[in-house]
Amino acid sequence: MEHQPGSLPARGELNILLVDDDDGDAKAVRRAFRKANIANHITRAVDGIDALGILRGSSGKTRLSPPYVILADINMPRMNGIDLVSELRNDPLLHNAVVFFLTTSNDQQDITAAYNLNAAGYIAKETAGRDFLQLVNMMDRYWRIIEPPVAPH
Repeated sequence: MEHQPGSLPARGELNILLVDDDDGDAKAVRRAFRKANIANHITRAVDGIDALGILRGSSGKTRLSPPYVILADINMPRMNGIDLVSELRNDPLLHNAVVFFLTTSNDQQDITAAYNLNAAGYIAKETAGRDFLQLVNMMDRYWRIIEPPVAPH
């Protein structure tokens, strides 16, 4: 189904790109989405380079179809989350990507850098902790009411 201006895509059509090198954290995110009965497809990238391959359909990766939301960790090998989003903001086809940082870093420099890159939100994993399900539910409500940018095909 093609997204038309002024209409929200069906909830199931919004893809999620999880960019996190930690297997345990990735499993926790998937589990929380299942518990919240959110069936959106989650694609995982293990670092920023992997994520760029998925978003661009390069390096042998299948391109992730828009619309999508990115959940990115900051501290990852090869390319961290800040560098990933900086690269996205400089890419004419990906510059409007909606990004939430979901990270262990509570460093004020990271928080400032994230919002300087127009992050939709910055969530410290430790503050999400046992309230992670509430976080996922909040994001679900957010995605239901926003009009996400759609990248050109």
